[in-house]
Amino acid sequence: ISTPETMQAALDAGARWVGLVFFPKSPRNVSIATAAELSRMVGTGTRVVGLFVDPTDELLDDVTGQVPLDLIQLHGGETPERVAAIRTRFNLPVMKALKVGDAADLDAATAYEPVVDMLLFDAKPPKGAILPGGNGVAFDWSLLTGRQWQKPWMLSGGLDPANVADAIRATGARAVDVSSGVEDAPGRKSPALIRAFLSAVTSTGA
Repeated sequence: ISTPETMQAALDAGARWVGLVFFPKSPRNVSIATAAELSRMVGTGTRVVGLFVDPTDELLDDVTGQVPLDLIQLHGGETPERVAAIRTRFNLPVMKALKVGDAADLDAATAYEPVVDMLLFDAKPPKGAILPGGNGVAFDWSLLTGRQWQKPWMLSGGLDPANVADAIRATGARAVDVSSGVEDAPGRKSPALIRAFLSAVTSTGA
């Protein structure tokens, strides 16, 4: 989320999480000042997630000191040790994004489960992609069939209003993450698509 209009659309449509991206290479990147303004729109019942890619402690200090985050999402190459250190230092719940291309990639979750509060399974970025996520590509959802983890998890990667209900039914996901699937241009969220996405999620009864 990067504008008051799209934040309001997400809140009105019942989003349980709203994300703010702190990664300069992303078209969705927001300044700390903008993020602080947007976070003030959020009431109880919705959690503010800060997305970071291999962040330094200095960046995390700057953001958490000015933006009331409820959860840190780590979307880079952070090791389990680094994730644990961030979780301890900043005393905030942490979600680790794992990039999935085949079944073996899911095995990485085992090392992160002891040090995270939530996992996110996203598609591996296409070769040559600049962004670690938000590329609008999906992975084979059947890879999740029969798999169980000790921590809650979220499904991401190529989801949009047209396929999210199928994705939920196929994987049993209790939470889903969307970015490019509700944009009408890179980094530009569409209030109409946000509403359509959340309506499709609600229609599953999940």
